Amino acid sequence: MGRGKLRIYLGAAPGVGKTYAMLSEGHRRIERGTDCTVGFVEHHGRPRTEVMLHGLEQISRKELTYRGVVFTEMDVDAVLARRPDVALVDELAHTNVPGSRNAKRWQDVEELLAAGIDVVSTVNIQHLESLGDVVESITGVRQRETVPDEVVRRADQIELVDMSPEALRRRMAHGNIYKPDRIDASLSNYFRPGNLTALRELALLWVADRVDEYLQQYRGEHNIRSTWQARERIVVGLTGGPEGRTLVRRAARMAAKGSGSEILAVYIARSDGLTAASPKELALQRTLVEDLGGTFHHVIGDDIPAALLEFARGVNATQIVLGSSRRRTWQYVFGPGVGMTVARESGPDLDVHIVTHEEVAKGRGLPVARGARLGRSRIIWGWLVGVGGPALLSLVLTHVESDLGLANDMLLFLSVTVAAALVGGLLPALASAAVGSLLLNYYFTPPLHLFTIADPKNIVAIVIFVGVAVSVASVVDLAARRTHQAARLRAESEILSFLAGSVLRGENSLDALLDRVRETFAMDSVALLERANDVEPWTCTASVGPHPQERPEDADVDMPVGDHMALALSGRVLPAEDRRVLAAFAAQAAVVLDRQRLQSEADQARTLAEGNRIRTALLAAVSHDLRTPLAGIKASVSSLRSDDVAWSEEDQAELLAGIEEGADRLDHLVGNLLDMSRLQTGTVTPLMREIDLDEVVPMALVGVPDGSVDLDIPESLPMVTVDKGLLERAVANIVENAVKYSPEDETVLVAASTLGDRVEVRVVDRGPGVPDTAKDRIFAPFQRYGDAPRGAGVGLGLAVARGFVEAMNGTLTAEDTPGGGLTMVLTLTAAPGHPPAAPTSSAIAQRGRYA
Repeated sequence: MGRGKLRIYLGAAPGVGKTYAMLSEGHRRIERGTDCTVGFVEHHGRPRTEVMLHGLEQISRKELTYRGVVFTEMDVDAVLARRPDVALVDELAHTNVPGSRNAKRWQDVEELLAAGIDVVSTVNIQHLESLGDVVESITGVRQRETVPDEVVRRADQIELVDMSPEALRRRMAHGNIYKPDRIDASLSNYFRPGNLTALRELALLWVADRVDEYLQQYRGEHNIRSTWQARERIVVGLTGGPEGRTLVRRAARMAAKGSGSEILAVYIARSDGLTAASPKELALQRTLVEDLGGTFHHVIGDDIPAALLEFARGVNATQIVLGSSRRRTWQYVFGPGVGMTVARESGPDLDVHIVTHEEVAKGRGLPVARGARLGRSRIIWGWLVGVGGPALLSLVLTHVESDLGLANDMLLFLSVTVAAALVGGLLPALASAAVGSLLLNYYFTPPLHLFTIADPKNIVAIVIFVGVAVSVASVVDLAARRTHQAARLRAESEILSFLAGSVLRGENSLDALLDRVRETFAMDSVALLERANDVEPWTCTASVGPHPQERPEDADVDMPVGDHMALALSGRVLPAEDRRVLAAFAAQAAVVLDRQRLQSEADQARTLAEGNRIRTALLAAVSHDLRTPLAGIKASVSSLRSDDVAWSEEDQAELLAGIEEGADRLDHLVGNLLDMSRLQTGTVTPLMREIDLDEVVPMALVGVPDGSVDLDIPESLPMVTVDKGLLERAVANIVENAVKYSPEDETVLVAASTLGDRVEVRVVDRGPGVPDTAKDRIFAPFQRYGDAPRGAGVGLGLAVARGFVEAMNGTLTAEDTPGGGLTMVLTLTAAPGHPPAAPTSSAIAQRGRYA
């Protein structure tokens, strides 16, 4: 049984028609004979969407009771038992009611997919986890219900349901999205034209990135190397010189002219050392590229123009930006330069821009290094100079009437040999020495035009010439080899410096490291393989690139890391000298993997240690605070059951009141213990709703003595976005703590006010107060500051209150009360679209209701 396929309708905002489109597809599939059912669809009272449910089989929902309220969720077991071909499941990012099979609906969908059922679902762009901060900065609303980006990216098909902001606002004004009482507030807040335009752009760009991933995958699978100009990608070629920042800014201006354009800066380090780069300048250019929204890439290539074009075609670039050459005029005798070569070989699918700058023709500043790895053109020119140079020189000298002398002739031939060594290396230089010696013998030593030498002195001269020529060629070639080694070591040191920097920075991204390996060595895919022992099969711990290898022996290059780990690379065979740097990457990959595992173990150990601390404190609390009310209840019950004493009605009532008081204390303590346990295990899932504070705060004061609290909650306050039950418990704990520490003749003030987009609730007492050093400690579990004059507890009230408040995206802090005492400040988020109203007389009447 294969895995089911997931299709997602993605929208920029509520009301664009995602659910309608999903139901339309359900009708189309049924018409084609597909078994399609509705797993869960929420029409939100929209008539047009509700009509689309007609004719579709709907699987009954599962009812769950939470805090006395009945909720309905998708019945995963019923869908699995029905086993349709296709299930329609709305609102992928929805958070299920506590007690459901899974915490999130996308987890329900994963179960259906694993069972082989195709799923069609919907999600809005603001619910993607990675975009939460961006959406909050645009709309001012933090989305609580999110879905991991990877879940959506793994979808087999993603279709954007698009609508212009003006059309969506018209749909809102016509009442097709929300009820009439919410239309005006929504149009003036979340559904503002600017918000909708920004959200639409986010959705379009996100889908464009997803389409780009599909395109890159398709091009890789079909080995397509030519550029498809589906999207503007601008590659900036950097040399590490001072002109790099000019090129990057020029490319950024070009990218700004087209929406969705990308900048990719690439520095190609030649293994033969022909590029002299400043590490400091490269670091500045990398920072500039990233600040402008681009990416920086470091690639090693022997032939810079070919490597640059290969990189550009590999990323499907459409434009290349290069700087005018910094070489001086005479240096063009060695070739046309990188810019002209790239322009000539780019073909019709790549536009090459040559940008002028202040460093044109000023020289590179450092001597041009030469190495042993020469391109084909250099080798050809070397042989031409080594063989043709002496012949041409002989032709010139034989036609010059003045006799320069044998010594000068030898120096001229020696200069040709040195030139051959500089251009083509050792072998062309040796050939030049051999050809030059023969031509000297034939044309310039008596008897002329014969390969014989009459004067023994000339024999010595020619032998010396050959020796000097061979020695000079060897020295020049040795210098080139040393330069080549230095260049390789420099490139390796840059890579090793990057690895060392990543260790110091504590970077733990294994995928990013493997992607750097793939980019550095120009590989198709890289995989980190691991096995438990020598007989167990290999497993892929992490990989990048298409079709990673599953065994080291199947890869083009494998680098062992210890006994049971290996780095497997596919794409080409690496030269032996590259394996040293690859070994450093492999060792770093093993270190990163170990660090991730150690971090995971440390997190688990920290959780276990916290749990042990809680359990130890809980045992201490049970041994005293829980046994005290139980002892009182036990004593009262035993007294009532005793036949030795005839209790009066007043005595019986007093004993029953003691039993009730002890039971209430016990219930309160157990409730706080259970709430603290939920906070420690992360199972508190607030159900955020828009409510008025005057509906919640009075309910939280039921357990405090009459006349101990003054309440000042103006009716003009905006609504707040909270979980009603959690807020009630938090306020109750704060007020009970304040009453407990307040003097007998002093009342506790509970007041609320607005501050920007926040609402503050202040609980003010006139007790002994808390010093600044202990203000944070009083919120820790099982902490009690000083002695409680009335009542006792396990020290969990404030800890539970802060946990509940933070779960609702609020804050709870302690401040000094002017004149003595402690003020608890509870800050909550005001509901969007509910600005403060003008004060009314009823707000004044509210004050003192609980006095």
